Amino acid sequence: MSPLTTVLALAAPWIVTPLVTLWRLRDTPSLDSVDPIPPAHPPRVSVVVPARNEAAHIAGCVASLRRSTWPNVEFIVVDDHSNDGTKALALEAANSDPRVHVIDAPPLPDGWFGKQWACHTGSQHATGEYLLFTDADTRHAPELIARLVRVRADRNADLLSVAGRQEMRTFWEWAIQPVVFATILARFGGARTMERARRPADVVANGQCLFMPRTAYDAVGGHVSVRDTVAEDVMLAHAMVQHRKRVSLALGQTQLSTHMYDDLSAIVRGWRKNVYAGGRFAMRGGAIGRLLYPVLLVGFPLFLAAPLLVLPLALSLHAFGVAPLFGVIAPLHLLLAAMISGTMMLGTFALGMRFVEQPMWRALAMPIGALAFAWIAADSVIRGRRVEWKGRAYVSR
Repeated sequence: MSPLTTVLALAAPWIVTPLVTLWRLRDTPSLDSVDPIPPAHPPRVSVVVPARNEAAHIAGCVASLRRSTWPNVEFIVVDDHSNDGTKALALEAANSDPRVHVIDAPPLPDGWFGKQWACHTGSQHATGEYLLFTDADTRHAPELIARLVRVRADRNADLLSVAGRQEMRTFWEWAIQPVVFATILARFGGARTMERARRPADVVANGQCLFMPRTAYDAVGGHVSVRDTVAEDVMLAHAMVQHRKRVSLALGQTQLSTHMYDDLSAIVRGWRKNVYAGGRFAMRGGAIGRLLYPVLLVGFPLFLAAPLLVLPLALSLHAFGVAPLFGVIAPLHLLLAAMISGTMMLGTFALGMRFVEQPMWRALAMPIGALAFAWIAADSVIRGRRVEWKGRAYVSR
């Protein structure tokens, strides 16, 4: 094998992975590309916002919803037994707008996660032909609903979710969050990939924005069918495929924004509860796939960072003239492969940062973020199906 072939063979996984991921994202529609003008006879849309201890976010969310240009809409904020004044702040932000209804979730029944119970409660009060479930930490552009209605129709989707802009304001946010989203994109791809899916494990959804006809929601059992799982958005998408319905995805960088976590401890708590207990159903191969999932979950972020972690070692081996590794890989070849692979990884993350309107240089934090996410994933695996969130303890399905 020639030196060039050796170098390219060593670097191949880190060259191919981003290219394949980008190829699978092709034909994913952007909400910006469709007409935002409502039709003459707009169907009624019910927006359901589950909210538990969301005092920091709920007023901004409600205010953004009230700016909607969709003429036939209602907003249902479900206060999930908050103790930080969320309900009062929601009512204040509603400002007596007749479209906004702030209601209380009944006591949480056994076997239910709180968010699902709040969403189910909201759906029981909803009168719309379409349902939009969204989180309290989101902000909505005025034309979002109009664009959702059109893209859903264009893609003939029974469930449409949106990949919006993720607000990242601290070092740990822009170190870890891109690694998490890169992992999700590498696994699931974009709209075309999911629309063609025949296996539930091959689709995903973003619970920050789930849009669907009421008929599709009821046909799969609504949130009742996902009441006991931590990743209710993913499992709702799985339920759609199980019922031979179509799941799709749209990009909405200018239409939807979310600030998920404020600091490292919030990031750890948030992803720790989801990535194993909820993500294990995203593996193909049934029980065997779920057995392999912990290894892949921890291993993939390490894979992303590996070239940059190996680079100092390869440079040292070359500098000291160490003999070929395994008798065939010269330290120089390893060094060149690490440089090519590392450049590919950093370049890909830099382009991702530019897409989400972050400074491209922040991609340099990727190796640290990858190591941190690998640790979060390992901790999540150790905890298994035990989940803690906002003062409640659950055991996920």
